[in-house]
Amino acid sequence: MKNEIDTSMALQAFEKVMLLGDKTEQGKIFEGLEAYTDFDGYNVYLSGNGVTLHIGFHNTYHLDYAQEHQKQSFLKKLQYVAKLATAN
Repeated sequence: MKNEIDTSMALQAFEKVMLLGDKTEQGKIFEGLEAYTDFDGYNVYLSGNGVTLHIGFHNTYHLDYAQEHQKQSFLKKLQYVAKLATAN
């Protein structure tokens, strides 16, 4: 899994969701991705398509998913939303 995700791209997607998303119990949701942080803001989370991405200190990350196709779908959605973030 090492270097499987460009964390700067994932953080761009996170910012887009937080900016344009609708409020949820945990954070905001936009284009099927939910974004939220822990209480101190050091850890950020993106979830959708049965996948949760946790980005922590020093841009370390962990992907939690049950099936490979869920991960692939999530990564495509992440890239899509991140591109929206850079297009505006």
